[in-house]
Amino acid sequence: MKYNNILASALLALPAMLLPPGAQAGSLPGMRGSDHLGMTVPNMAEAVDFFVKVIGCEASFDLGAFKFDDDWMQVHLNVDPRAEIKRFRMVRCGYGTNLEIFEYAAPKQAPRPPRNSDVGGHHLAFYVDDMDKAVAYLKASGVKVLGDPSTFKEGPAAGLTWVYFLAPWGMQLELVSYPKGRAYEKGAKRLLWDPRAPAK
Repeated sequence: MKYNNILASALLALPAMLLPPGAQAGSLPGMRGSDHLGMTVPNMAEAVDFFVKVIGCEASFDLGAFKFDDDWMQVHLNVDPRAEIKRFRMVRCGYGTNLEIFEYAAPKQAPRPPRNSDVGGHHLAFYVDDMDKAVAYLKASGVKVLGDPSTFKEGPAAGLTWVYFLAPWGMQLELVSYPKGRAYEKGAKRLLWDPRAPAK
């Protein structure tokens, strides 16, 4: 009977043992992590130029237009059926998720990105080793930086310094830095993904 209980416990634990590292039981089957972040910009050339020449990302493959006469765009992408993807391009930014940059033409297209306070609001954060040097560089490059960097002094994020800045088309971006780590790390069972520790 004792053997049967041990076997039953092992069988119940088997699905969790087969999960990819970091995945939770009851999660999306086979989920390993984020692959890319998609964003729509008003001008592809301007956006890629900014991410490559100012931020230091690396442009990858470019894809052409997607346009359909039926309802394919609405069914598959939840956009107006007459919307057209003029171009989209993959970009890699250091040791982090890829960016999938779209340029759309669509009826009633909103001309500006949402603010953080809007539903759907978002921002993309880049880790930097030296906040002061990074901020000085952005300002020298003509990038609008929103205020001065702020540092968490207490709580789980203590040790993290951050500041927002804007892409030329108004998208919210952020710099973060925590060269000595963050307070939560001391008691955490599992650490957040960290761009300071590239995979080997």
